[in-house]
Amino acid sequence: MKTFRGRPSIFSPDRVRERQAELQVKGLFLRFGGLSALSDVELSVKTGELTSIIGPNGAGKTSLLNCITGYYKPQQGSITFNGRDVTGWPPHEITKIGIGRTFQNIELFSGMTVLANMMLARHLYCSYSLGKASIFSGSVREEEARHRRLLEELIDFLEMQSVRKQTVGSLPYGMRKRVELGRALALEPKLLILDEPFAGMTLEEKEDMVRFLLELNHGWGQTVLLVEHDMSIVMNVSQRVIVLDFGQKIAEGPPQDIVNDPAVIMAYLGELEEEGDTLSDNAAER
Repeated sequence: MKTFRGRPSIFSPDRVRERQAELQVKGLFLRFGGLSALSDVELSVKTGELTSIIGPNGAGKTSLLNCITGYYKPQQGSITFNGRDVTGWPPHEITKIGIGRTFQNIELFSGMTVLANMMLARHLYCSYSLGKASIFSGSVREEEARHRRLLEELIDFLEMQSVRKQTVGSLPYGMRKRVELGRALALEPKLLILDEPFAGMTLEEKEDMVRFLLELNHGWGQTVLLVEHDMSIVMNVSQRVIVLDFGQKIAEGPPQDIVNDPAVIMAYLGELEEEGDTLSDNAAER
């Protein structure tokens, strides 16, 4: 497989060292009327980790991500990021403090180019005013050039050079997923949250995405919180796995412990079909 030999400037050693990403979720409850989506959920993510959240459909995984990123406001509990209580903050404020995410359903502007979609993420770092932008002054041109250089580095890393000027709507599904990852990285997130980034991909597309994810985490120290259904991927890339079922955390630990946990097997299979069954043997078939 091809490997990326450069390092985007946002992952220079000095900038990586500045990317503390300590997330703490304590006693989180989320209800929709009489339905309990999350019940007393606790988790932590440490700087430099790749932590995965798994669970059957309806377990509350995306609801948890939506609470962390400000799309849902929990009724009880707290969310702390780098020592700051961010419980109930709106999404744009969450983004400003360094939490970026992708979505289970692709949220891109299909009529805009790959480069334009990624450029939108740079609005956090634009220092010029509307007036200067309207006349496209020299300082604006210089700043735009800096943003473009960073985006080109990310495009090179994600191997999207050939589609950089194509409209997103004309791209295959797997490539659109890659564009969404690029846009999230353009935010320069301290914590990168990925909601089912491998869903709907072919085997080859999954292999490419795994390669990017491992380079980000192992090579450049990007802190990642991953929600994914593909157990073979989760068990091979994660340092720690958290399991939800019916809105409650039922297990947490290294992958080798999770695959043999009876509570986790029960959650995925409904019953222990025979003694010795493991999640690694059966979950991928669900």
